[in-house]
Amino acid sequence: MTQKSAKPKVLVTRRIPEKGLALLRDRVELDIWDYDEVPIPQEELYARAPHLDGIIALLSDSMDKDFFFRAPKLKVVSNYAVGYDNIQVAEAAKRHIVVTNTPDVLTEATADIAFGLILGASRRMGEAERLVRKGAWKSWGPTLLLGQDVYGATLGIVGLGRIGRAVARRARGFSMKILHTGHTQEDDPETGSRWVPLEELLASSDILSLHCPLNEDTRHLINRNTLKLMKPSAVLVNTGRGGLVHQEDLYEALARGVITAAGLDVFDPEPFPADHPLLSLENVLALPHIGSASVAAREGMAVLAAENLLAVLEGREPPCRVTP
Repeated sequence: MTQKSAKPKVLVTRRIPEKGLALLRDRVELDIWDYDEVPIPQEELYARAPHLDGIIALLSDSMDKDFFFRAPKLKVVSNYAVGYDNIQVAEAAKRHIVVTNTPDVLTEATADIAFGLILGASRRMGEAERLVRKGAWKSWGPTLLLGQDVYGATLGIVGLGRIGRAVARRARGFSMKILHTGHTQEDDPETGSRWVPLEELLASSDILSLHCPLNEDTRHLINRNTLKLMKPSAVLVNTGRGGLVHQEDLYEALARGVITAAGLDVFDPEPFPADHPLLSLENVLALPHIGSASVAAREGMAVLAAENLLAVLEGREPPCRVTP
């Protein structure tokens, strides 16, 4: 009698929506880290590593050389995210470990949040909401909480990829002039966005929105020197990665009026310390990395992450491969 082969062992490093888990339950031996929304500690990852055939990882999980060394059976890291700066991709490729991600399914949800931050930070919505809640609103006033216009303003986009282009499409509804910078030095007919060098983008933009990947070239792209090139009335929005911005330099710029406001959905580190000086500023609108936090987007990510993982474990090409 032929003995049934054992199911592959898979770790999911945080509870993801059930639509994704349902695809896995009958096909793998499933281990889910589910402890009060706290990321799995690195020592726990290391302890589980020797037994794993696959892993669905989050941005908070460091998939480094030491982890891969401890995981000789590992075939796939399915990242529950578009970005994969938490993974040493070259190291995974050396070991023939496939890395995948979840693009497209979260594009529109993240673009919604980016544009929400554009509106909220420009029109001082965070300050206004706090004023009402603490009972300090005395009356309507001609100079109360004057902000920056969004309609007709110049929007600068760093990284005109899927999400950057989706933000640009929204900006057209506000009759914004759209500029972008990035490796491809071409205008974008779909959105009417014009390519310009970074220095020109910084100097020309009323609102600057970051959508580029985090890597050695882009870490701390926004720093003391680049902030000085921006308009004093400019608004910075970051829904990309916290590491794109030097946060101490941003604090100084906002505190001294180098730029006027910031809307941030991402930080470095995450969670961001509540006592950081940046969060003491009224002209900062801060969100807890909720760019993709819609029901449809997070369910889509879960399904795609599961499909990527199963494809590799079952000898098929995954829908969204990162490694060569």
